[in-house]
Amino acid sequence: MEFKREGNAIVYRDEADKLLAEITFPPSSSNDKVVVADHTFTEPSLRGQGIAGKLLDELVSEMGKEGKKIKATCPYVVRKFKEEPEKYDYINADK
Repeated sequence: MEFKREGNAIVYRDEADKLLAEITFPPSSSNDKVVVADHTFTEPSLRGQGIAGKLLDELVSEMGKEGKKIKATCPYVVRKFKEEPEKYDYINADK
């Protein structure tokens, strides 16, 4: 499974370029070192396979390389940040 960065999104597409999964992260309007994880989508046929978690991990990796933090507003990302603080607190803009 190969994820690609497209602007302020990390996406997974099939061979026909159909969007199957994505996480979006526009820049914060108040801090240039923060992005806002505001939306996560996984095609219904792919749900339950951990793809959303892989997208989030890819976002964390990308933002870590860029020295940026993540503000979670997407319900999925909010939940993951709460469930796994040991994994995400270092990049959580609210910590």
